[in-house]
Amino acid sequence: MAGAGLIAIRRRVKSVTNTKKITKAMGLVATAKLRKTREQLMVNNKYYSSVKESFDTLVNSMEDHFGMYFEGNSSNNKLYIVFTSDSGLCGGYNGSVTSYAIERMENTEEKSLIIMVGQKGKGYFNKLGYSTAAEFFEIPDIPKAEDIRPILDKALELYDEEKVGEINVIYSKFISPVKQAVVSEKLIPFDFNQKESEGKTFEFEPNIEECFTLLKNVYLEARLLNNILDAKASEHSSRMAAMNGATQNANDLLDKLNLKFNRIRQSAITQEISEIVGGAQAQR
Repeated sequence: MAGAGLIAIRRRVKSVTNTKKITKAMGLVATAKLRKTREQLMVNNKYYSSVKESFDTLVNSMEDHFGMYFEGNSSNNKLYIVFTSDSGLCGGYNGSVTSYAIERMENTEEKSLIIMVGQKGKGYFNKLGYSTAAEFFEIPDIPKAEDIRPILDKALELYDEEKVGEINVIYSKFISPVKQAVVSEKLIPFDFNQKESEGKTFEFEPNIEECFTLLKNVYLEARLLNNILDAKASEHSSRMAAMNGATQNANDLLDKLNLKFNRIRQSAITQEISEIVGGAQAQR
């Protein structure tokens, strides 16, 4: 009996050890990806701040702020661009994002449209009976402007055709490697606050309307890119924490298995010694 128990424990130790190697490797990969994504996020933060400053300057220079991008359109529907991951093993990352999105759409399902970014989010929404207006998968770990452009084009198409009257982005904002927060931000219509021009005047070529159209798309693209970089950093951070936790659990389980193995072996050795001593005494 002891021999069979020892064999079973050895097999379990081997299985847990192999799993530990995988989780440790995945944790290291997630750590490396997180570092690269954070660096790109810092770079894009500076770019986005510069674009936003230029866009604010242009908007403040406009004499009036009429039109659908400021006042909205005739639609009462809302569009939600939801960023999730394409792969799993990242803890509660996808569950947190989709749960937050569902809370935002509660009691307004008929007036809510979803642009789904990430395969895992699609699975969550399909289980709950939600449909999507568009789906985008396999976004690179370090996304670029060209990866974001199709998502923005689809969202603006729905808004320009007045199928939706508001565009929101739901994503996990990266605060630190141990803290992320799921947030919802309104992309369109623009929330405009008049600022003092400080006596400065600007001239726009060919005209301010065409400059607004061009800079609007650049601004929205930079903002959406910033959102998905935040989401990617949060995903890698969650996966790193999940894999590190799994590796630690594997270590704890191996300690318990080794302790159990040693106890069974010690018990078997003690029993064998007792049998030998008993046999020797019987032969006297």
